[in-house]
Amino acid sequence: MSVLSKPYMHDEAAAFAHVESIIWTDGPVCPHCGVVDRAYPLTGVRTKPSKKNPEGKERHGLWKCRECRKQFTVRKGTIFEDSHIEMHKWLQAIHLMVSSKKGISSHQLHRVLEITHKSAWFMTHRIREAMRSDTSVDFGAGGGVVEVDETFIGNDRTIKPKHTKKGRGHAHKHKLLTLVDRNTGRAKSMVVDDLKTATLLPILQENIAKEAVVYTDEAGQYRKLSADFAAHGFTRHGAGEYVRGDVHTNTIEGYFSIFKRGMKGVYQHCAKKHLHRYAAEFEFRYNNRAANGIDDAARFSTLLRCISGKRLTYAGPNQAQH
Repeated sequence: MSVLSKPYMHDEAAAFAHVESIIWTDGPVCPHCGVVDRAYPLTGVRTKPSKKNPEGKERHGLWKCRECRKQFTVRKGTIFEDSHIEMHKWLQAIHLMVSSKKGISSHQLHRVLEITHKSAWFMTHRIREAMRSDTSVDFGAGGGVVEVDETFIGNDRTIKPKHTKKGRGHAHKHKLLTLVDRNTGRAKSMVVDDLKTATLLPILQENIAKEAVVYTDEAGQYRKLSADFAAHGFTRHGAGEYVRGDVHTNTIEGYFSIFKRGMKGVYQHCAKKHLHRYAAEFEFRYNNRAANGIDDAARFSTLLRCISGKRLTYAGPNQAQH
């Protein structure tokens, strides 16, 4: 049975029950007082009547804490908080985003889920926020190989025209630094303001183990990496050299290929303040792909375990509200 045919994808009560089983492994947790497994479900509660629904809608997933006597749902403290969109539609959106290799546009989601484009756009950003991880990693631990490269996309409007002539070149574009660990098959991407050694080196030192072997191209900002890591190999792309034995950045180029096909073909436009979330989306799918033994259903469940403690408000979607 595919994920989309599961009851929680179409039934609101089943959707709440499914999310609760993943978020509340030890029983319902009151977000007001923090007490675990001391709440009881409220049934028969309905929303206020309206012209569209004279009798109101049944409120699913509503609980009341025996300690502080306050009501809550599993939405509280997650990316679903304060959303009026049905939970089963949220689950459908999550499945579509984690199972689409190059992403799915908010226009497509608003047609599929029958919600407004504004709601679909904000929904996708909330889901990307759940995909995002700010923790440093230890790529190349144990002497593994880490590929490092950067790519350019879009148009960075923060760069004034007098500093660069737009057109050919990359000075006016957004800059994305990416690391790929060959041993674990995982990637991490970061939006950077420039490609100076002073900017990139601290990022590499924070995320790559000292015993790692680092492979790059011949760019000048990587010239002295051998002083910080076990070894540094590079190929000279300018001279037509792309592979020399095990030394290459072809893995990371493949990652960039998928990223750019999605950004240009599906999303088309992206402001700099949102780019880190789009990067996190492609990073999440890459790290949880079939080649790493993770299918669509497992990827869907993995994301649901990441929804807590992450909020975005529409007034400031470029800032996470934790």
